[in-house]
Amino acid sequence: MLEINMLKVENPSCLWGRFVKGPGIEAIENKKKYDDLQMKMNLFYHEVNLDVQKIKPSTIEAGQVCVVYWSALRSWCRAIVESLFLGTVGTQAMCFLVDHGERVIVSSDEIRALLDKFLQLPFWVRKFQLAGVHPMTLHVSGDCLEKAELIPSTQWDSSATRYLHNLLQASTEMEAVLCETQADCIAIELYLTVKNVKICVNDDLVSKKFAYFTSQKAHQTSGKNGVVDRSPAVLACDIFSETQNFLATDGCTVRSLSDFLLWQQDPIVHNQGECTFSYCEVFINNSLLCLPKSSQDRTQEFVFTEQPTIEEELVCARLLQLLNPDSLNPDVDSSEIVHTDPSRSGIMVHSAFTLDPCTSLANAPITDTFRRILMRKKYVGPSVAESYCWPAVARGCDTVLISHSGDQPLTYIPPFLAHMQLSSVFSALSSRTGPIAVILCPGWEKAQTVIDLLEESQTVQVLHPMVILLGLGKDEAKTVKIQNNCQVVVTTPFSLVRLLRLHCFLFLRLCHLVLDEVDLLFSRAPDEMTTILQHFQRVTASEERVSCPRQIIAVGKRWSRHLEGLLHNHMSNPTVVVTVMEEAALYGNVHQIILLCLDCTKISVLLGALDFTPDVAQKTLVITNSSEEAEHVFKAVSSTSAFSLKVHEELTYQFDFVTEQWKKPIGPGTHVILVTTNECMKSLGICDATCVVHYGFPSSPKLFGSRLFCMSQNFQNLSDKSTAHPAKSVLLLSERNARHVIGVLRYLKRTEASLPPELLHFAQGVLRAKEEQKSDRPLCSYLKSFGFCRDSSVCSYRHCISPITDQPLQPDSGTIVVLPLFIKTASVYYGRIVSKKEDSYESLAAEMTTYYAAEKLGAKEVLEGGLYGVQEDEVYHRVRVTSVPDKGEWMFCSVRALFLDEGREQEVKSHQLLQLPAQFHTLPPQALEIIVCRAMPIDAEVKWNPKVTRAISQKIKGLQHQAKVVLCLGNTVFVDPMVRMTRLPGLKTFINEYNVHAEILSTGMGTCNPQHLDLLKELCQGAGHPQRIVTHRSTKAAALADAHPLVFFSFHPQIKWFQRDDTVTLNIKLREPVDQRCEFFPDRVVYSACVNDRPYHADLELHSNITAERCSWEMKCNEPVIRLVKQERGDWKMLLKQKSAFVSLDFDRFEEDEKKTSNGKILESFALNSRS
Repeated sequence: MLEINMLKVENPSCLWGRFVKGPGIEAIENKKKYDDLQMKMNLFYHEVNLDVQKIKPSTIEAGQVCVVYWSALRSWCRAIVESLFLGTVGTQAMCFLVDHGERVIVSSDEIRALLDKFLQLPFWVRKFQLAGVHPMTLHVSGDCLEKAELIPSTQWDSSATRYLHNLLQASTEMEAVLCETQADCIAIELYLTVKNVKICVNDDLVSKKFAYFTSQKAHQTSGKNGVVDRSPAVLACDIFSETQNFLATDGCTVRSLSDFLLWQQDPIVHNQGECTFSYCEVFINNSLLCLPKSSQDRTQEFVFTEQPTIEEELVCARLLQLLNPDSLNPDVDSSEIVHTDPSRSGIMVHSAFTLDPCTSLANAPITDTFRRILMRKKYVGPSVAESYCWPAVARGCDTVLISHSGDQPLTYIPPFLAHMQLSSVFSALSSRTGPIAVILCPGWEKAQTVIDLLEESQTVQVLHPMVILLGLGKDEAKTVKIQNNCQVVVTTPFSLVRLLRLHCFLFLRLCHLVLDEVDLLFSRAPDEMTTILQHFQRVTASEERVSCPRQIIAVGKRWSRHLEGLLHNHMSNPTVVVTVMEEAALYGNVHQIILLCLDCTKISVLLGALDFTPDVAQKTLVITNSSEEAEHVFKAVSSTSAFSLKVHEELTYQFDFVTEQWKKPIGPGTHVILVTTNECMKSLGICDATCVVHYGFPSSPKLFGSRLFCMSQNFQNLSDKSTAHPAKSVLLLSERNARHVIGVLRYLKRTEASLPPELLHFAQGVLRAKEEQKSDRPLCSYLKSFGFCRDSSVCSYRHCISPITDQPLQPDSGTIVVLPLFIKTASVYYGRIVSKKEDSYESLAAEMTTYYAAEKLGAKEVLEGGLYGVQEDEVYHRVRVTSVPDKGEWMFCSVRALFLDEGREQEVKSHQLLQLPAQFHTLPPQALEIIVCRAMPIDAEVKWNPKVTRAISQKIKGLQHQAKVVLCLGNTVFVDPMVRMTRLPGLKTFINEYNVHAEILSTGMGTCNPQHLDLLKELCQGAGHPQRIVTHRSTKAAALADAHPLVFFSFHPQIKWFQRDDTVTLNIKLREPVDQRCEFFPDRVVYSACVNDRPYHADLELHSNITAERCSWEMKCNEPVIRLVKQERGDWKMLLKQKSAFVSLDFDRFEEDEKKTSNGKILESFALNSRS
């Protein structure tokens, strides 16, 4: 059985109730979810600043689902419109509350549209009917009561309905068995527990002769007598009496009408029996017969449903409508335009003039050409930010926009182009040449995006825009030529400053300055921005430019203190639009106070932070996270001298009263405190608070911002330079707020508030814990490439060295020969190490070529993670499939594949994959990551310009290079330097053709990053990583590197050597060196020194081993001499493993027959272990 709860009885065929529990009942059928739904509806439809016109249904018709206010519950409820009629105040509607089973009459103006989010739960109230029973009624022939009999009826007698109602009132448990489910009703057998006795209501109604079973219907209609007892029945109780009286009589039934007539003649006699007939009733055709007067009085007093009240209302409404056919309150003209306050939507607009937002592309202040482009792209907009920003920009006003979409060029370009193409505006400037507008972008990538959009807007023929990106080359700025008809220049602050130094006269026509992502511009190039703004001010302030336009547009995602100076010093009557509430609080200069406390002492700390005797009027908003907290806080503050109010989710019906009290004017010395919750705060629409106390910790910066926006009317207004009452925010932090600290603390650091040291220390611990959770993530690519990451707290990759994960898989020192095959960026490559002795990869490649020349079998099944072969031209590669898309109905598809021996990852057609035999799986992947140290992009960029990457790729791809390894982390080797060597024809001498680091810097788009290795060294030491970084610098060399970061500070000295049977002697050809250092290892010798402020360094990998403890060095004839002791006696065929042009035999020490040729390989001639 299913447990149910009956809410309303209209008749036994129409019962309204709810499922409570039982098998087959879904989880959503529970009270808590519906209570939450009710709360959310109340908060939404009770919202003080809600635009009612937007949530009114356009049409109202019968059967429509809507929302109405039910005064009995003081709540907004879901409803279905049953009927419409004309009343005294216009059109009225009878609505059925689908979650409560009641009917109400409301005016059509009070009906609200039901949002989709409020339709997630099914209607709570269901319609039931008693299964298998049909109504009976009493039929009387003429005036003779003795001839009365029961007959089938199409309507239920009101006595049956009342009897069923009494049973439900008397029952302690209601259960049902589902018999049949119809379209709008569920047929059930209803079981009630009355006085610990379970009865079947269906059977009880039949036994009491209120109904008959369906099986008896044929006999009733056929008129067969004797099948059903047609004699009237008299209940041994008064169904209009109280429930206790009904239970006392047990609902006994008098079986004959004669008993009833005898009782009427002598009721005293019958009162002596077992059943007491104190009251008695017989219903004939829904009217009372022989009913005592006292019972009739009680019938008139008792109302057990809302139906009689509604009927009375309908009668009265129709009567008044008949007397007064004209509506008393005609509907407001629907064509009336309602302008909404932007603050209602959490948008702050400060402007010297009234700003009407554009609501669609049709009325947007943009050109028809751009409008067609946006429509072709199926652009959905304008957005909230654009609707306020576009009109201001199109009018030529100084504009500042802070929005989540502040990094999108569409926030300003469409109206900006429309304004630029008004040719009459620039007639006064036609005598000169040069751009009229400059768009500053934070980097080359954004500049390219902007110029692409300008070209797409079909304004090239009119404005002739161009992008200018200058490097560090000395003559690069001199060679720049700006076309005479160029009206718009897109560039970066660094490039523009370089250009102004030589061509400032080219920007004398400048009228418009656009700052794209202004927050990044000021944070990355503050000095350059100051120079540019000063130049713009000088140009536009001249007397001949009085009649010319002047406009600065600044858009970004974050507010910064630099923008305040921009508004004060460089803008005139600006329009400020901030659509991010937490950023609006920064703009409004809200004073932040952070108080640390224990959760058990929050109330006392709160009371101590409040000023109960203020000098000026104070309105304080105390925000909690739950209604229980609100009650707790209100109890504490209500005992103070302040005027206290409270409202939470359970008191939504008091919104109007609380709002009225809050808005009343108050005088100096008065303090009004309102205690509320997060949800109610949004619905109240308060904007004039002077202080917000965060009793409940905000779980996100967005929630924090919405709380602060309750003081928006007291924010400073930089548009008209006015000052308002200083707004204050008090944040209470307890031990329960640990998991939310980082997000809010990141925001508080930008407010320049005084942060407790304990809080900062705790936040560092939280960040370390979060970093430890990234242990399975790859090491941050920016950290490897440059030694730092711009924002490690937001970056999802790992920023600490793991001794296990980053264990070196490649050589961690010495000189190697690398073959770069895939150039990822200008300083990061993928390739493999080339071995002179035996190259395993070359052997594998030859075997694969031989195998596939004889047989090429396509892959039968492509699986993610599987190994396959791929042919490119005449070369075969091993690949691992990294992702396989859903093929669907396509015969062929592309998969992502990683080339194991080259390191690149790209799409490969699935039919191009070949089966890879098992013998080709044994050799590990040969690709490794190669990073050239001490190189980074110019102008505070973290992404290399594609032209730099392209130039380096053309220079080094597929060529062998000698590289000095200074560090290895996992499969990544850090090299410094990496050089290309060329052998002189006919000689055994090698020369350095180029240094990759120098080639990067020579492009002008790269600069030296002297801290790269130092930062990596600190990371390794902090993590206890066993890898050592090869860095040996003298003091003077370090000073030289710091003074001249672009100079290669390490040189290789000339070395002469000769040997004896047990020793090797090295003569270092340096005169009077200083800061000398020499280290001996079993297979290496490292020597460094400095001569005339020039550093020298030699790292010699010996052909054979030496006894390091017995080796020594000394000065002879002002030159250092190194003596090496061999581990094994005998002649060495060569000194070094690899040949070096700086190491040669000392021919003066050998006889003619002892001359030998060194077969070593050159080491780097400069920049060994160089860093600054």
